[in-house]
Amino acid sequence: MSSRAFHARCLFLLGVVGSLGASRAGAVVPPVLMSAAWAGQFCQAWNHDPKLTQGLAGEWLHDDKGRGYKIVRMYRDDCGAASAVELKIVPRDGRAYCAYGGAPRSTPDFGVDFLMHASTGNWRAMGAGDPGPMWAMVSGKLEFRGPRLVAMRAIGPFASFLRMLDKVPYSVAGCPAPGKAS
Repeated sequence: MSSRAFHARCLFLLGVVGSLGASRAGAVVPPVLMSAAWAGQFCQAWNHDPKLTQGLAGEWLHDDKGRGYKIVRMYRDDCGAASAVELKIVPRDGRAYCAYGGAPRSTPDFGVDFLMHASTGNWRAMGAGDPGPMWAMVSGKLEFRGPRLVAMRAIGPFASFLRMLDKVPYSVAGCPAPGKAS
């Protein structure tokens, strides 16, 4: 092959590789499940779900020791507790409004706040509705810390919370970067 033909072939291959990279760059890649970016999208979805915004606006939200917010922390067991994300739920216009979703930045009080963790497979199954919230907690598929009686009274909205896992796009390719609590 002449040097000119070799040079032309190299330019052609670089163009093909470049166009593949460009098509991938234009593709929307969902955030990693339980990453800060995913938690932000989950927070936005929360605010559009009346079962959560209205269903948790009563006792669940107001059992907060007078702080004016509730924290929900979550993580995937296979990624470790250091990768937890946080949702901060506040009262707004008579609703339970998600004001923040991302890396932890609050100190939870598990007398009123919640921590949930499960394997990636169990989170995915719960998002698909199998098992339901009661069975998930009783069977140990979802590990749970927080005021159980308050949680049990909100089992209907909690089912909607778990099903939302299936409504917010995500990837399970790898683990989210560890968050930082402040």
